[in-house]
Amino acid sequence: MAGINCPAPVEITYRNMRFLIAHNPSNASLNKFLQELKKNGVTTIVRVCEATYSPTILEKEGIQVLDWPFDDGTPPSSQIVDKWLNLVKMKFRENPGCCIAVHCVAGLGRVQFIRQKRRGAFNSKQLVYLENYRPKMCLRSRNNCFIQ
Repeated sequence: MAGINCPAPVEITYRNMRFLIAHNPSNASLNKFLQELKKNGVTTIVRVCEATYSPTILEKEGIQVLDWPFDDGTPPSSQIVDKWLNLVKMKFRENPGCCIAVHCVAGLGRVQFIRQKRRGAFNSKQLVYLENYRPKMCLRSRNNCFIQ
């Protein structure tokens, strides 16, 4: 990773939910990555790619590391989507305003806002998945559904 200029993490905020879309660090860049996580108040990080760093230093700092890998360039499985929705539901009910970080191999993110910020963040398989996605659950806050 030496000599490679990684893009800065991008924060997505919706109501009391905060997400940090980050690059994929290595053991060599982990200290700088940890500083970014702490600066953004990250309590949990979800790795959706193969591990490229040891989670030990993050866990010692109180950051939960979850490994939910799936093949790069493909949509997540139903099981991973279910895990994600349950995580979001639990985290933001227990600790409104906390931040969940996510990264994949390239750290490009998977929402339209990110695509606007980073050209090429989606491939055609991922766009088809998002276009065909149907809600599985609803996270409610005072009778409003804001996560499906």
